Amino acid sequence: MGAMDERELNSLLELDDRHWWYRGRRRVIRGELDRLPLAAASRVLDAGCGSGRTLDELQDYGDVYGIELDPKAAELARSRGRGEVQVGRLEQLPWDDGFFDLITCLDVIEHTPDDRVALLEVRRVCKPGGFLVVTVPAYQALWSLHDVVNHHYRRYTRDMLRRAATGAGWRVQRMSSFNSLLLGPAAAFRLLQRRQLRRPHHDDYTPELTLGPTWLNTVLERPLQIEARWLARGGKLPAGLSLMAVLENPGPQA
Repeated sequence: MGAMDERELNSLLELDDRHWWYRGRRRVIRGELDRLPLAAASRVLDAGCGSGRTLDELQDYGDVYGIELDPKAAELARSRGRGEVQVGRLEQLPWDDGFFDLITCLDVIEHTPDDRVALLEVRRVCKPGGFLVVTVPAYQALWSLHDVVNHHYRRYTRDMLRRAATGAGWRVQRMSSFNSLLLGPAAAFRLLQRRQLRRPHHDDYTPELTLGPTWLNTVLERPLQIEARWLARGGKLPAGLSLMAVLENPGPQA
C-alpha cells in the first residue's frame, strides 16, 4: 500500500486478519472477483498489498504476486508464503507489459501524488482484457485528521474516480459505494476530528484501527456482510464511506 502513518501501519499489520473493516472489505472484494470471467491459470497482483492478508484470498484466483512500499509490511507479506512479494511503488512496477490478468489496488491510490500516473502504470502490467478492482475513501467533505496522518492526497467522488481511471485508459465496468450502513455515525466522527486539524502537532492522535471487544467487532462487520451479499448479486449502493470500481484494460486503443 502507499505511505501511511507508522502508528496506523503497525495497527494494520497487527489487526488485518481480524479487524471488522478489513474482514468486511475482503467480503466485498471477493464478491466482485467471483463475478469476473477469469481464466483458471490467471496471474494476480495485489498492488499495495500491506500485510499480505489479501493474498490469502487472491490465491483462489491464480498465481499471486504483491508489491508494497513499506519494507516491514512487505516482509510480513512474504512470510505468509503466498507467492512473490516485491518492495516498490505503484508508479514503477517491476513486471513486463501485460503480465497480469487481474490486479487489486485496495485503498492505495489516494496515497499517490498523481493517481492517473499510478493507474497508467498499473494498466501497463495488466493484459488487454484484464481487470483492476480498486477501492478508495469517499467524499472530500469528510477530510479529517485520519486522512492527514495517513498521508492521503485526496478522497474521491464517483466522478473523480471515473476521470482518473478513464484518463489512464481504463474502461469502467462497474462502480458502487460500500460501507454505507455506517456512513452516518462515521461521518459525524470524522467531522468532529476536524477540530484536531488546527493543532500544530498530532502526537495525541489515536489510530482508528483498534479491535475492541469481539462482540463489537462482530456487530460492526455485520453491515458489510449484508452489503457484500447485495453487491455480489450485481446490486449497487448509492452512498458510503468507500468507493469500489471494477475496471477493464481495453488494450492499446485506449
